[in-house]
Amino acid sequence: MIGYVTLGTNDIDKARTYYDALLGELGAKRLMQLEENGFTLYGVDMTTPSIALTTPFNGQTAEPGNGNMIALQMQERGQVDSFYNKGLALGGSDEGAPGVRGDEGPTAFYAAYFRDPEGNKLCAFRVGPA
Repeated sequence: MIGYVTLGTNDIDKARTYYDALLGELGAKRLMQLEENGFTLYGVDMTTPSIALTTPFNGQTAEPGNGNMIALQMQERGQVDSFYNKGLALGGSDEGAPGVRGDEGPTAFYAAYFRDPEGNKLCAFRVGPA
């Protein structure tokens, strides 16, 4: 159902550098790049949900939304940890270290939360037992 989500940026070059390295951890790459507004689409391929970066169309300052977040599903808990650590190492900030939220079991929710350098919130998660 989701085609892509878009994050605003005030520094497209810095954002591209951050997301090139971060999303590269998941096998994603730049799929599209438009120089007039900096629109840059990241994904594994054009048939799966993607993340886009762009400067705001209205020319105003990009600001992260309160309550907005992009959650990225991982295949295993170690991948959650690795992705979270990569996000911080690239200049992101902690919003909740990796761990189980709720109870262990078949529907255990293992997640980590962080913000990119411009304040956009991301979550890496895995549902299921360890």
